[in-house]
Amino acid sequence: MQASDIPELCEVGLEPSLWELSLSVLQTPEDMAQYVHTALQAQEAGTALPFVYVDPKTGGIIGSTRFGNIEVANKGLEIGWTWLIPAYQRTGVNTETKYLLLCHAFEKLGCIRVALKTDVLNERSRNAMKRIGAKEEGILRNHMVTSTGRVRDSVMLSIIDKEWLEVKTRLEQMMARYTAK
Repeated sequence: MQASDIPELCEVGLEPSLWELSLSVLQTPEDMAQYVHTALQAQEAGTALPFVYVDPKTGGIIGSTRFGNIEVANKGLEIGWTWLIPAYQRTGVNTETKYLLLCHAFEKLGCIRVALKTDVLNERSRNAMKRIGAKEEGILRNHMVTSTGRVRDSVMLSIIDKEWLEVKTRLEQMMARYTAK
């Protein structure tokens, strides 16, 4: 992700359904610009690495995700801040992206733990995380306040290094099913 992506992110990322259970509600180009600038500031601080999803056929941006809450000393990070335009949801794009991110985290960065979290109300996201092999750790009550003022409980999940090979195999099997279609 880079600041020059803002116009294209605005074209695809201001869809209201993307932000229904998000901490932030992005409704305007200014909201998106702030979202990108916050992500890039965290990257400069060494606590995040934001990415955009790019359609391999068109080269157009179709979403965003990032490594966040990077803790080098504890060999851990979080994958999140993920959104993908509706036309690409449930297509295998997110599965392949999670595979690439997890490979990088465990095999290149030497992570021993990768965390994922979602709003307790986001059953779809929670089930997707569990489907790839993330283990649910618990619920953080009154964890965050959303931009609308709603107090959010967050479900915490993780994958640890000892589970990575099993998760990797599961993701490879899932990707094979998508490519077989």
